[in-house]
Amino acid sequence: MKGLLKFITCGSVDDGKSTLIGHILYDAKLLYADQEKALALDSKVGSRGGKIDYSLLLDGLMAEREQGITIDVAYRYFTTQKRSFIVADTPGHEEYTRNMAVGASFADLAVILVDASQGVLVQTRRHARICSLMGIRYFVFAVNKMDLVGYSLSRFREIEKQIETLSKELSLANVKIIPLSATEGDNVTVTSKNMDRYKGEPLLTYLENVDIDEDETEDGFYMPVQRVCRPDHTFRGFQGQIESGSIYAGDEITALPSGEKAHINTIYVTDRKVSEAHRGQPVTITLDREVDVSRGCVLTKDTDIPVCGRLRVSLLWMDDEPLVTGKEYLVKLGTKTITGILTKIHHAVDVNTGEKMAVQTLSKNGLAVCEISLAEGITADTFKNHKTLGEFILIDRVTNMTSACGVVLETKRQAQQTNKASFVNGDIKARGDIFEEFFYDTSSLSVLKYRSVHETYTIGDTIPLTGESYSYPENFDILVLRDNTAVTVRSGKIAQIISFDEYTYTGVPVVNGRGFEILVFSQEDVKRFFAEYDPEDPEFFRRHMKFDTYRKVAFSGSDK
Repeated sequence: MKGLLKFITCGSVDDGKSTLIGHILYDAKLLYADQEKALALDSKVGSRGGKIDYSLLLDGLMAEREQGITIDVAYRYFTTQKRSFIVADTPGHEEYTRNMAVGASFADLAVILVDASQGVLVQTRRHARICSLMGIRYFVFAVNKMDLVGYSLSRFREIEKQIETLSKELSLANVKIIPLSATEGDNVTVTSKNMDRYKGEPLLTYLENVDIDEDETEDGFYMPVQRVCRPDHTFRGFQGQIESGSIYAGDEITALPSGEKAHINTIYVTDRKVSEAHRGQPVTITLDREVDVSRGCVLTKDTDIPVCGRLRVSLLWMDDEPLVTGKEYLVKLGTKTITGILTKIHHAVDVNTGEKMAVQTLSKNGLAVCEISLAEGITADTFKNHKTLGEFILIDRVTNMTSACGVVLETKRQAQQTNKASFVNGDIKARGDIFEEFFYDTSSLSVLKYRSVHETYTIGDTIPLTGESYSYPENFDILVLRDNTAVTVRSGKIAQIISFDEYTYTGVPVVNGRGFEILVFSQEDVKRFFAEYDPEDPEFFRRHMKFDTYRKVAFSGSDK
C-alpha cells in the first residue's frame, strides 16, 4: 500500500467539490449503512429530484446546507485497498479565500475543479496561485459537469488549452487534467463509457497511484527543536521531527542560531534507543556536551542554513483589519515564535492576473511581497531550499488572530553574535542596544522597537550617530550595565572598550546601553550610580536616567 496522501479540493462556488468527494466515498463503499440510509433520506428533500445528492456527505453545517455552498473546511479520512487519504473540501467563494488557504497549507496535492460549461474562471486562477504559494507541487484539474456539455471532447480540449496556459503562467509542475461528472460518476472512480475517446485513468485511480516525491531538493540534515526533555538532572534531550536527511550516533551537529557544535551521544525513537534516524521520524537526541539549545532552535548537519534578522516574504493577508507597515506581530516560523515588524510592502500581487501593484496597505485575501524585520536573529531559509524553515504565519499580538500566512523568498543574514556582542575588544564584549529604533504604531497605539544595525564594532570603528529615533553627540561614553563594560566614543569613533573598574569620567555626556542619558556630572556621581544600580527598581531609573535627551519615538509607516 502506498503512503498517506493529503489532498485538497477547491474551485469556484458550485463547481461540485463536495459532490465529487461524496461520490468517491459512495462508490468506493466507504460509508456505514446508517450513513447511506441518512444520505438517501436527505437527498429526497434536496435539489436533485430524489436522486442521491453526494455533496451532503461533506456539507454538514446547517448554514452551508441552507445556502448550498461550503463555508468551512471539511476534512475527511478514508482508505481504499491501495491507499489512505485525508481530503480537505474547501469553500469556493472569494470571501472565504483564507479558509481555502488553511486547507491548502496541509496538502500534498490539489484537485481544482473547473466547470466544463464555464472554463477557467477568476477563482480557478486564484486557487491555483494560492495552492502554489502554499507549496503544493501536484495538481489535478478536474473538468467537471461534462454531462452538461454533452460529454464534448472538443469542449474538453478547449479547457485543456486554458489550463495549460495557466500552468505555464504559474510555473505549475506535475499537472494532470481529467474530464468527469461528479453527479453522474463519469471518470470519478471508474472509466466513463460516455467519454471513451478520453484514454486516461479516472480520478480515484490516479490518486491511488500518484507518487508524491517529497524528497525535493533539501540538502543535509535539520531538525527544529520542539521541546527540551529534562526528566531529571542526568538527562537532557532535544525532541523534534527530522525534516530532512539522516543522523547517526557520533555525528557532529551544529546548533542554530548559537552556532555551537557537539556530537550526537544517543538517539531515541519513542523510548527505543537507535543508532540512526531519518527524515520524517520524531526523535529525542542527546549530545556529548552542554550547548545553548531551547525550543525554536534548529539542529543541523551538512547544510548551510542562515541565521536571519530580516525576511523578504510572499504572504496572503487573512485579517479583517488591513495590513499596515510598522505594526508588530508574532512571527511563527518552524518551532520558533518571536516578535517582528512588517516594515515594508514591496508590491501587491493581483491574485487573479499576477500583476504587480504599488500599494500602501493590503486588505483581506490580498497577496503581497513584504519585508519583515525580526526582534532577534532566527534560523530560517527560503521556502524552495528548506520548506519547514521557509513557511510562516503572522499572529496579531492583541487579538491573537492569524493575520497572514506565507513563504520566505529571501533571507538577510545576521551575524550570529549580533545580539550578544555589538562592541568587542578581546575578551571584553558588550551589547549595543543604543542602535535600537523606537516607533509609535498608530494602529495598535503602542511603542515598538526593532534593531536597525547588525554590526560588531571594535576600537577605531566609526559608529552610526544618527538614526530615525536617536541622535548622539560625537563625544560620549556608553555604560553597558548588563555587561559591566564602558565604551568611549570620540569624534564618532570608538576610542576604548574597557571594564567598569578601568573607567574614569571625563566630563562628556554618558548614556546607558540603550541610549538613555545617565545623569552623572562627576566621578563621584558615577560611583554613586554604580553603587545604587538595581535593575528591578523603577525608582533607580527615574532618579538617574532621562529617555528623551538623545532618543525620540518616531512614527511608524516610513520606509525603514
